[in-house]
Amino acid sequence: MGATTRLSTTTGRSTNEGAQHTRRQAADRLLLNFTDMSEYVDRGSRVIVRGEGCQVFDDSGNAFIDGLSGLFCSNLGHSYGARIGAAAAEQLAELTFSPTWYLAHPPVARLAERLVERSPGMSRVYFTSSGSEAVESAWKLVRQWHAAHGQPQRTKAISRKVAYHGTTLGALSFTGLTDCRAPFEPMAVPTTFLSNTNAYRHPLGHDPEAFTQALLAEAQEAICFADPEHVAMLIAEPVQNAGGALVPPPGYWAGLRALCDRYGIVLVADETITAFGRLGEWFASSLPPGQPDLITFAKGVTAGHAPLGGVLISDRMAEPFVRGGQTFMHGSTYSGHPLSTAVADSVLDAYEQDGVFENVQQLAPRLASGLAELMRIPLVGDVRGQGFFWALELVKDANTKETFTQAEADWLLREELSGQMDELGLLCRLDDRGEPVIQLAPPLVADEHTLDRIVDIVGTAVERAWGAWNGPTAAGLPDLAAVVA
Repeated sequence: MGATTRLSTTTGRSTNEGAQHTRRQAADRLLLNFTDMSEYVDRGSRVIVRGEGCQVFDDSGNAFIDGLSGLFCSNLGHSYGARIGAAAAEQLAELTFSPTWYLAHPPVARLAERLVERSPGMSRVYFTSSGSEAVESAWKLVRQWHAAHGQPQRTKAISRKVAYHGTTLGALSFTGLTDCRAPFEPMAVPTTFLSNTNAYRHPLGHDPEAFTQALLAEAQEAICFADPEHVAMLIAEPVQNAGGALVPPPGYWAGLRALCDRYGIVLVADETITAFGRLGEWFASSLPPGQPDLITFAKGVTAGHAPLGGVLISDRMAEPFVRGGQTFMHGSTYSGHPLSTAVADSVLDAYEQDGVFENVQQLAPRLASGLAELMRIPLVGDVRGQGFFWALELVKDANTKETFTQAEADWLLREELSGQMDELGLLCRLDDRGEPVIQLAPPLVADEHTLDRIVDIVGTAVERAWGAWNGPTAAGLPDLAAVVA
């Protein structure tokens, strides 16, 4: 960043004055996502003004490693804007907008073909503008598909606890987070929630085979309880984000596939986060046996350069709509927008031409090894993840796995660790949806130095937090009992 006295070319204010003006505008006029606005107005917010490589910079010139890829979407980091922007400008000069209602255009057709060719057994694409909309669209397609096969009574779904599948009312029905659901209940879709795949917290998690069998037995019991003839869909992420990078045990997805086949249920893989290289492959569904019927995607398809999501559809699921005389009774104005699909096409070029997924495959073991070493810190109970998608679960006692109270977790995440990460220059996610975790998802173009620096920062921050927790008086802090009372 330039000096704070540099004049803005657009406003005539100094950079410092411009920053203050932006902060006032944000505090006075914005209603932010999942933000306590009273706290926000009091404290203000960091304003991010520029990105370069795997870093972003705030309006005071502070640099931060983007350890969460924006929000699991900036897979290419922040230096591809000119390249992707050129493709966007070319498309806008050629065709600004055309709907995909009875019509098509070159970028949407080209992108659809490329996605299908790289998917595990899918044949068509329905485009949306976000992951939530993709999940909502998948549910509607599932409902119509069952009705086309003479089973309109299939109106129930199966999902997993703590899972996040979006906030539109249909998608919210499948989201297993109480605080997200409570203000809007009753939900639109009756949903039964299964245990997620947190092996660290499951009594059989130490035995992968027994763990898998227990999870699948629970799934079968839930399906039978809900009445198999009324269950339409089972939705799950290949690696669950909320709760902290929950990797399934061997045989889990094959078991879900078998259960869905047995009871006539559609299996949906929500790959809003895991697709497009996050685990080193185009789609995480390519990795385990147990191919889904539908795949929802978003985020990485444009690497954050434009809004876009969608549903990849198997030939079996598409059949009633393309050959059976059924019309998919769903649509939105910006489905398959020329700008967003042209941007995505350019992003796919970058993934392939620049060896981005190969970078993940090569360096993921280094990231995994570095994070595993942080188990030496008593606050770290578990380290889990895959590819460039990781989480550290924090505990009071690593021997007993004792977790924190809500007040303690608030202090640890929002006060102690948040401050440390700011000071050390890392943007990550400090999340207590489930147990307290540190979530990490660096850009897929991150090099060895960046990954090592992320590990060092996390280690330093957690060690400091342990010192503050273990000896508040020595660290110059008030007694913790008073802090969390």
